[in-house]
Amino acid sequence: MAQPIETIAQLFYQAAEFNLPDALAARVNGVYEPISHVELVARVERLVLAMAARGLKTGDRVAIMSENRPEWAIADFACAILGLPDVTIYATLNPAQAAFILRDSQARWVYCSTREQLDKVLACWDQLPFLEAAVLLDGEVPEGKGRALIRWSTLQEEGHAMEARRSEVRAMGDQRRASDILTLIYTSGTTADPKGAVLTHGNLVSNVLGALDAVAMGTGHRCLSFLPLTHIFERMAGQFLMFHIGASIYYAESVNTVAADLLVVRPTVMASVPRIYEKVYGRIYDGVASASFIKRMIFHWSMQAGRKVASQLYEGKKPGGWSGFCYGIARKLVFDKILARLGGRLQVAVSGGAPLGGKVMEFFWIVGVPILEGYGLTETSPIITVNRFKEVMPGCVGRPIYKEWNGRPFLKIAMDGEILCQGPNVMVGYWNNDQATKEAIDEEGYFHTGDIGHLDDCGRLYITDRKKELIVTSGGKKVAPQPIENHLKEDKSISQAVLIGDQRNFISVLIVPNFDSLVRWAGYKKIPFTTNAELIQHPLVYAKVGSRVERVNEHLSNYERIKKMVLLDQEMTLEGGQLTPSLKVKRRVVNQMYATQIEGMYSGTKG
Repeated sequence: MAQPIETIAQLFYQAAEFNLPDALAARVNGVYEPISHVELVARVERLVLAMAARGLKTGDRVAIMSENRPEWAIADFACAILGLPDVTIYATLNPAQAAFILRDSQARWVYCSTREQLDKVLACWDQLPFLEAAVLLDGEVPEGKGRALIRWSTLQEEGHAMEARRSEVRAMGDQRRASDILTLIYTSGTTADPKGAVLTHGNLVSNVLGALDAVAMGTGHRCLSFLPLTHIFERMAGQFLMFHIGASIYYAESVNTVAADLLVVRPTVMASVPRIYEKVYGRIYDGVASASFIKRMIFHWSMQAGRKVASQLYEGKKPGGWSGFCYGIARKLVFDKILARLGGRLQVAVSGGAPLGGKVMEFFWIVGVPILEGYGLTETSPIITVNRFKEVMPGCVGRPIYKEWNGRPFLKIAMDGEILCQGPNVMVGYWNNDQATKEAIDEEGYFHTGDIGHLDDCGRLYITDRKKELIVTSGGKKVAPQPIENHLKEDKSISQAVLIGDQRNFISVLIVPNFDSLVRWAGYKKIPFTTNAELIQHPLVYAKVGSRVERVNEHLSNYERIKKMVLLDQEMTLEGGQLTPSLKVKRRVVNQMYATQIEGMYSGTKG
């Protein structure tokens, strides 16, 4: 029987006992190459020895600035064993943003995936008095920079030269304690400078065990990893939890290659943010729209058959009777083909990072991919609540992973509706920021999430919105934007939507149409255009999207209804600066970038 674990070092060595031939795998020259547990342990231990020999000691911070790849996990586990809190930096950050995190964390080393990432560090190294060395994972290090620049392969060679001492590494790992700092993860910083959440070994281990207790998962899984490991959701659910249950982890080349990687990897489990599920949902409906009349009829009949049994699927029941018979036919005619496009073996998918629309969740469950939605934050390691099998309810994010902790409610709702949490998963505080820590964690030890929500009679949590993102109109009415935006995005004509209206006299919206669908429709209507910018100016296009907005308006209170809209010709992206790394909208940035369009909706009108 496996021994109880308290640290990530223990989790790593216990997971190695699964002895898989493909503990990790990544594409090399277009082909997935596996790394066994035996080889993985060797590489981790060699890296530990090399870092220790070069003078890194317990407590030193080491940054990782890389896309997902085996070296990310190897460096992560090596740091965990040696007691080096690693500082995760998104590879998409610019030099100034990366420099802030390196400087604030006082990182001694930084691992850089490519020369592009290394150049960011070199551009600001003069501003980083604590940084001593940069390790390049791929390629040759530049000459004559007057810096300690090290190739990854050099570290592995140095560790290999100390092969006889590898047995010492596990003893180093045994010295780690649950209270040791594991990692510093900096929040997105959409409203101010990023804050470094200090998470311990115990924080992450408790979240792995708590999540696993809530959602029982067996062994033999294969996971496709494509969310950034820098993000706490992928780090916990896509790495530590997967290691713990003995799953093989296959890294997608990028988010853009997920569709192709699904067919090759054929995963049984994956974790994602809603934006990815929304894109899959939208593409399938786009494909249906361009299909023959007969195929469209079959698809829509199949979806109707699925919706009639959806509630039974959520409860873990096998649909019976006439409805079950029709659903069985629908699966053979349509849903099994869709499932095959997702690899054909998905048993469970997890969604987190932002609210998942009810229609999108229903679609995947009907197709045969059960999505379990959860809720949490970086500061809570991250999972606070998760839907359990047989208890799924669209629109809710499940029950807390603990009912109580140390005799007090694990989760509670404050008088103003804010969600509060205390427990083993809550961070120590923010790095070098006592004031922010005091503002986030009250005297009772409850972390204030900044989210508004409520619990139903079964103890399931419903998220209303972000406390700071509630729109307060000039008439004093409070409008929660996320639920309305999610309803808009459920329409196949709408890709993205951002509600506007804070301190204004009515609600408006910025909309990015689903251009795949819109271009096809424009062809049917013989609407002439050469660019997306021209297309959205056409009155018929504006009317079409406007009619979709009115469908949502029908279900809203008068003060919530959208009175005006602006169509945008480009998708909001992470690279464009409008989205966070977890693909949530940066509202302040969007308001600034589209200030002219927004003012145009409000100037000279009473609404």
